[in-house]
Amino acid sequence: MRTDTPLEAPPETPLQTLPARRHIVVDRSRPVLDVVIPVYNEEADLERCVRRLHDHLTRTFPYRFRITIADNASTDRTPHVAAYLDDTVEEVTAVRLEQKGRGRALRTVWTLSEAPVLAYMDVDLSTDLNALLPLVAPLISGHSDLAIGSRLSRSSRVVRGTKREFISRAYNLILRGSLAARFSDAQCGFKAIRKDVAERLLPMVEDTGWFFDTEMLVLAERAGLRIHEVPVDWVDDPNSTVHIVKTATDDLKGVWRVGRALATGALPLDRLRRPFGDDPRDRELSGVPGGLARQLVGFCVVGGLSTLVYLALYTLFRLGTGPQVANALALLLSALGNTAANRRLTFGVRGRDRAIRHQAQGLVVFGIGLVLTSGSLAALDTAPGSPSHGTELAVLIAANLAATVLRFLLFRAWVFPSDSGAITDHDPRTNR
Repeated sequence: MRTDTPLEAPPETPLQTLPARRHIVVDRSRPVLDVVIPVYNEEADLERCVRRLHDHLTRTFPYRFRITIADNASTDRTPHVAAYLDDTVEEVTAVRLEQKGRGRALRTVWTLSEAPVLAYMDVDLSTDLNALLPLVAPLISGHSDLAIGSRLSRSSRVVRGTKREFISRAYNLILRGSLAARFSDAQCGFKAIRKDVAERLLPMVEDTGWFFDTEMLVLAERAGLRIHEVPVDWVDDPNSTVHIVKTATDDLKGVWRVGRALATGALPLDRLRRPFGDDPRDRELSGVPGGLARQLVGFCVVGGLSTLVYLALYTLFRLGTGPQVANALALLLSALGNTAANRRLTFGVRGRDRAIRHQAQGLVVFGIGLVLTSGSLAALDTAPGSPSHGTELAVLIAANLAATVLRFLLFRAWVFPSDSGAITDHDPRTNR
């Protein structure tokens, strides 16, 4: 039995992006899959569950495998049961950690493992084991970077109480609303990851407890890694020792921490980018700037929100001032927010380097927009009659559309050029 303590410092992460995904080359001398089972005081169920998992893998998994029992500082006979299984079953290894925390256990074992595919599942084996091979197959083939079991898929069959069902669905709604997560089930104890991805991703994950899974998935998704979801059949363990209130509180704190880090650009997610693979369609297209489509989408989203802010501010200022002053004030405030948002979200520039310069250049672009919109209002004033407020807004929307096209071209070519040397989140196609 091995006794390991958590790593004091994560290994250095190379600055380069990840290579293109490839089919894992099977080495018959070492396990292809390492399934980790984190446990704490599970002396009653440990041996039965491990032997059941071992039997299933022996019958169904076509490559060598290993089952690693990660004991989280148990105080009962769990270490003795784990050591017995380590001694009597060739494919079972036991690791003892002196500190609690499921995330800490997974990080430690996955970091030390040499298997190219790393997985974990809860000791109660609530998830039907027939989903294990579909879980890891996309990682072995090179199709995906991570894989998760989903109890919320339409084809999943789940047996559990109303309270846990409500908590699970509410938690995933919170993730979708606050962190824009698109994966369906963050908490299912049935996940897998490629070793090459884990080496880059795990040093960025801070949590050592139950939020570890969620943080890992959110960062992977934000970096553009591919997450494969497998519908599972799942039966709730009525004897679960998870403290729901404390876990929920810690999870909400984790959501706030990760959301703040993503908003400020504090995480080097560009190190997790992958180039496209060997598809013959993956080639450089002459005359098409790299990342143009992604930047257009980001610019349109930011522009749409900025326009709404601008119109709201104009309507507010118009209550106490004339149209020209209201237009100038509304455009100035919305332009400052627009430049900051486009700097980070559209063109991927992080940090404070040249931030003041970018805002100054953005104000020049703002001046051009001011000329266009103010000129439109001046032309409207020369029209016969007294134009209504609705007519003013319609004219301003048309002028803003023209200014928006020019603004994007100036942002891309002058304010945030791709060769400016700024730290950016590059489009995957440009990382080859």
